[in-house]
Amino acid sequence: MTRRRSAYRSIASLQRDNRACRACVEAGYPLESLPIVQPYTGQRAYIHGQAPGVVEGQERLPWRGRAGKALRRWLEMDEERFYATFYCASVTRCYPGRARSGSGDRTPAPREQDLCSFWRGWELELLRPELILVVGGLSARRLLGIANLGDSIGRRYELGGATAIPLPHPSGTSRWLNDPANRERLAGALEVVSEEMQRLRTAPPPSSP
Repeated sequence: MTRRRSAYRSIASLQRDNRACRACVEAGYPLESLPIVQPYTGQRAYIHGQAPGVVEGQERLPWRGRAGKALRRWLEMDEERFYATFYCASVTRCYPGRARSGSGDRTPAPREQDLCSFWRGWELELLRPELILVVGGLSARRLLGIANLGDSIGRRYELGGATAIPLPHPSGTSRWLNDPANRERLAGALEVVSEEMQRLRTAPPPSSP
């Protein structure tokens, strides 16, 4: 049964409740996994994607499928460093199932997105990340209010004291990177991310939540 407290004092208690959340199922949505919640180990940066895929739903960890491999390749990180650096979250936390068209996964409904925003709000409040990577159009709309992701790739935004940088989604179904101009845009964005990562490594860590 879904439990949401009026306030949280630790990321551990928030995660316990998030892992048991069934709010969208209780609202009638056909989800195909339990919530995917990454263990907190002091990560100072935050990645915000769209929703888990089928592999993530099975393994109960974020960014485990093909898109995750592509993302780590972009960032030039192995798995150990990636998960030690980034706390991974998404607009919704459960695998939503396949799209009716059979191409890709179902986009979570606006109501599902609203229900799940509770967990993101408290994560950002407790973690207070210094860097946020905003991955994909749905994430950019929900987190930054950006309607046209293409024009925003690689730009720096301020979000609650953090630097937020939009990136395209590394999904294999996306054709955005077929355009050479977009590949150049991604390369420039990754240079910006590299600069921010260097700043993150040299800055003193904040107090643990």
